[in-house]
Amino acid sequence: MHERLLEQPVIASVKDEAGLDAVVEAEPQIVFLLFGSILTLPDLVERLRAAGKTVLVNVDLVEGLVGRDIAVAFVAERTRADGVLSSKAAIVKAAKARGLLAVHRFFLVDSFSYHNVGKQLAISQPDYIEILPGCVPRVITWLRKDTEVPIIAGGLVCDKDDVLAALAAGAVAIASSNVDVWAM
Repeated sequence: MHERLLEQPVIASVKDEAGLDAVVEAEPQIVFLLFGSILTLPDLVERLRAAGKTVLVNVDLVEGLVGRDIAVAFVAERTRADGVLSSKAAIVKAAKARGLLAVHRFFLVDSFSYHNVGKQLAISQPDYIEILPGCVPRVITWLRKDTEVPIIAGGLVCDKDDVLAALAAGAVAIASSNVDVWAM
């Protein structure tokens, strides 16, 4: 995944069928799949894989999956997803144990949530972390000093200025559901 991010640092966050249809033809090679159900997930992943995309499933948002290791087992055994993303350290750790790419999502809403990141990383040991909102370069700069884990900036990344600011602050990539951002 890291090589693909060097070539194209925009990750498509897909939250509905319209976004799925759009991303199949779009430039981003990495997709965060943020919707679906236990019934539709294998087919959604397969559509993206058939288009040559690297697919990571947000198991927290798939209807019918629970926030336990069994959700990761389902993704690993019943889909061809490359990895998972979750805000739960145990889920990220389970994904790593199964050999999947693992992204730990953090919603940084205050100093308490920021200071909790290190504790959570000690448990999850992810391949990447995603911070939300991603339009706060100052926080990205702080995190770059506190961790060696590559940072993805996601959420509220709306335009070219947000993308460039997040990358300049040290993010390795941007995750966005905005189709205009995908084309940058």
